[in-house]
Amino acid sequence: MTAEQIWIAIGMFGQLLFSGRWLVQWLISEKAGRSIVPKAFWVLSLGGGLTLLSYSIYQRDPVFILGNSINSVVYLRNLYLIYREHAIAPPGR
Repeated sequence: MTAEQIWIAIGMFGQLLFSGRWLVQWLISEKAGRSIVPKAFWVLSLGGGLTLLSYSIYQRDPVFILGNSINSVVYLRNLYLIYREHAIAPPGR
């Protein structure tokens, strides 16, 4: 396997993670009967975003580097807010 093929596989994996977040969100919302954005959505967003950021850096694509960099900050912030909310008032209290 060449380095190029490995990077393409990394990029595809990142895209699958990123796309998988919508499937998770949809299934959780269907189960609840209302729209929900679960923590897993943000975890998959961050994992996919950082993987795609790595791939875009390898490709030297400034458009995707900028987009994935900014988006990853948003995903981290949402995970932090979820963590902080649970640290202040754990579920079940």
